[in-house]
Amino acid sequence: MQLDCAGKLLDLTRPQVMGVLNVTPDSFSDGGRFIAPAAAVAQAQAMCDAGAALIDIGGESTRPGAQPVSEADELARVIPVVEALAPRLPVPISVDTSKPAVMAAAVAAGAGMINDVAALTAPGALQVARDSGVPVCLMHMQGEPRSMQRAPRYGDVVAEVHDYLTQRVSACEAAGIARERLLVDPGFGFGKQLAHNLALLARLDRFHALGLPLLVGLSRKRMFGDLLGLAVDERLVPSVVAAVLAVQRGARIVRAHDVAETVSALKLVTAVRDAGME
Repeated sequence: MQLDCAGKLLDLTRPQVMGVLNVTPDSFSDGGRFIAPAAAVAQAQAMCDAGAALIDIGGESTRPGAQPVSEADELARVIPVVEALAPRLPVPISVDTSKPAVMAAAVAAGAGMINDVAALTAPGALQVARDSGVPVCLMHMQGEPRSMQRAPRYGDVVAEVHDYLTQRVSACEAAGIARERLLVDPGFGFGKQLAHNLALLARLDRFHALGLPLLVGLSRKRMFGDLLGLAVDERLVPSVVAAVLAVQRGARIVRAHDVAETVSALKLVTAVRDAGME
């Protein structure tokens, strides 16, 4: 399967790595490091050289407790970077945003995918995504970033996340977005405690029933701090292990800060899988 991301093809016949590029001052892992456009461009190029199949650019932190960013500020952070990278990189650019105006401007500037933690629930987002013509990733989040980790509750987290994503896919189709343009993300860490995250990872194969490519973001997540007592800059090993576990359960795209290490791990997973099919 290949996704057409504004003319740049993304091969999903094998697992791929999405490189994380936060052009924010306050993201939980690398806030402030790449807010200058020149630093962002250099980091995107380095991740591409390390094997990232697409670069995900975000101008608003969605870490727990993060404060909202105005539309004008997000546009000012994101669009110059997209404009600089679109003609330069051979891989697609994804824009990580929930704001319809940012989606539209980023696609006009050369972005080839929309990655929305709010699953196109903002007023006008469905229409903008439809008219953009690019693939869209729909993510599950209970609550919103400012308060999502205060007391998330589920009866059956896997069933509830699955049902929510099913509903959002139906809303997209009703709005005229072709199913072939959709991806889904269960939203690890977004309104979920450690037990919820572990249950989702253990039963990730349940999401195959949606019949859509599965994207996961596990890199450097708080769950590794809760489970293993590790600081953010100590979470490389569990992040890579979790990426491998996710791919073994059917994930097609893994969102990662540590691109080179994750790419190497997934190459090994793919080689072992292919050897078993001979």
